[in-house]
Amino acid sequence: MTETLADLMGQAQLNLTLGFLVFLRVGAMMAILPAFGERSIPERVRLVLTIAFTAIVFPAVAGNLQGLVVTTSGLMRGLATEVIAGLLLGLVLRLFVMVLQIAGTMVAQSTSLSQIFGGGSVEAQPAIGHLFLVAGLALAVMMKLHVRVAEMLILSYDYFPAGSFIPTQDVMIWGVDHISSAFALSFSLAAPFVIASLIYNVALGVINRAMPSLMVAFVGAPAITLGGLLLLFATTPILLEVWRSGFAELLLDPFGVD
Repeated sequence: MTETLADLMGQAQLNLTLGFLVFLRVGAMMAILPAFGERSIPERVRLVLTIAFTAIVFPAVAGNLQGLVVTTSGLMRGLATEVIAGLLLGLVLRLFVMVLQIAGTMVAQSTSLSQIFGGGSVEAQPAIGHLFLVAGLALAVMMKLHVRVAEMLILSYDYFPAGSFIPTQDVMIWGVDHISSAFALSFSLAAPFVIASLIYNVALGVINRAMPSLMVAFVGAPAITLGGLLLLFATTPILLEVWRSGFAELLLDPFGVD
């Protein structure tokens, strides 16, 4: 009886240690994960979500972690590598959501709407950026983001083995590719507004040269604002669909870049 109880206690201690290592990776990812890691969500809710994801991921990856707890050095190395891996996974998804914020800022600056209803969110940003962000997060959740995150965490142990530091060169290449793709997509989403703004400013300059006495700024400012709102109304569904397609591709292949 005593030996059985001792075995059970040893197994429980082992599982708790392994679960804590999984919790570190999940917690680091949840800290910056889109939708579930937003600053507007209470910390207690985020903690419960982290524990829930840990309970889902742990049974599938426990076998990959047992070698770490054999020695103290392996355990300490695991504490560092798990946090780093979780942060990298969260940053990839967060970066793709930031595409909407960057595009919204470009749109707002191009259409003179950057100060309208500004500061409507936790992070100061133009109202259009906040609109894009909320719509993108809603689309991400509708795409069963929680299921994809659990799959991503489980598969991450094949690409980022527990206890192994990720080569710096690989992280640099992976990160630069994702950042360049994000900025390219941001400009693509904002391109209709940037082109419209360019045409507007060229036309305004021509009118100003033809009629120097006319205060074109007073006439043109309402025009660009109204035109920007109409263009926003017409193009937002298309832009969000383009972003949704890109985000779906990222969730299908989060560890590689096209």
